[in-house]
Amino acid sequence: MTRHGNDHQAEGPEQKGGAACDVVIAGGGPAGLAAALSFAREGWQVSVVEKAPCSVLEAPSFDGREIALTHHTVHWLKQHGVWDEIPAEAICPLDVARVESGSLGGPPLIFHAPDGGGAALSDAGPEGEPLGFLVANHLIRRALHRVVSRTEGITLLCQTGVTGYQTGRDAVQVRLSDGRAMQARLLVGADGRFSQIRELAGIGAIVHDFGMSILVCRMRHLTPHDNTALQWFDERQTIALLPVAPDGGMGDISSLVLTLPPDDIARLRVAAPDDFNAEITRRTDERLGLLRVMSDRITYPLKAVYAHRFQAPRVALIGDAAVGMHPITAHGFNFGIRGQETLVQELSAGPGDPGDAASLQRFERRHRKATFPLFTATNAIAVAYTRDDGPFPLARRAGLMLANRLAPFKKAVTRMLMDPV
Repeated sequence: MTRHGNDHQAEGPEQKGGAACDVVIAGGGPAGLAAALSFAREGWQVSVVEKAPCSVLEAPSFDGREIALTHHTVHWLKQHGVWDEIPAEAICPLDVARVESGSLGGPPLIFHAPDGGGAALSDAGPEGEPLGFLVANHLIRRALHRVVSRTEGITLLCQTGVTGYQTGRDAVQVRLSDGRAMQARLLVGADGRFSQIRELAGIGAIVHDFGMSILVCRMRHLTPHDNTALQWFDERQTIALLPVAPDGGMGDISSLVLTLPPDDIARLRVAAPDDFNAEITRRTDERLGLLRVMSDRITYPLKAVYAHRFQAPRVALIGDAAVGMHPITAHGFNFGIRGQETLVQELSAGPGDPGDAASLQRFERRHRKATFPLFTATNAIAVAYTRDDGPFPLARRAGLMLANRLAPFKKAVTRMLMDPV
């Protein structure tokens, strides 16, 4: 390979070997595995490099996250055979999204599926369909792995990572932590919000630290959730209760997403079950009656990330490496699917080189246009709804009251939530 440009590397063992493929994807999460399927469908040879053992990808553990899938994402999953690998009984339709301002009172802001009244306008989304579908993240990851494992043209390399790369005119040489080197024509960073590929490429990022943490777990309750997602902004806390498909037991199940200062989250994570149940029931004003925890309690720091660029010479960023969203709009996963889809579409429309610079630039423009407005709006909303000083509480109440009266606004939000095909 004729080498040009800079050498990008982190500390690691001396390189050896020389396997070749068209695309190396760093990261075996949902965005990385989805990208592998998209590239393979176009006839490109793909290697996915993942630090975790293959057993973790084959049978990922419950991580507390329920993913709100848009219609566009579901369509992509169906096209690539992934949807059929998700148990039908584990898929919960989302019929209603309800936003409240807690103790400040005022009417809730309610979004219905297009045949359910309220925001049900004919062009808000596909009639007769729910707003979206809620599926546990670990089940989506397992389904993606199952399809990847039987797809020709994809090689999965586990328990190794990328330690550096060197770009050339026609190729990129990627160094792995196990000492091997791989030659490809494109390196894709799908390695999360704190992406090493992004760092190696010298791409900066906007990192918005909200100074809060999130606790997620499943809670059982006797009051039915009616396939309704509740987002509740209250003084010093934000709560989401997301409907989960029933498991045949007594009562319904919802996924709790609780946002509080880190010290409060740390305390609740280790609280005795009875104490935890009592506090969460109190924090939710007994909206669903007595809540009982029925899963592990898992915590995450609340940070949003937006890369300054989504591409560099023979490098592309997708998933959270490109855009790591605040969970308030539930669009992070969907942007991950759409981003890899956009990338492969633009490269497939190019001259046949998956590292073509012009095609990568077109991908960046499209994905930035699709994500930046919602990223900035989401961060602004998150700040406004997590501050309780000054005029913020009254402004929140006034904003909900105004939004509730604006049919075009509700129609636009409904369409965003559904993201129809």
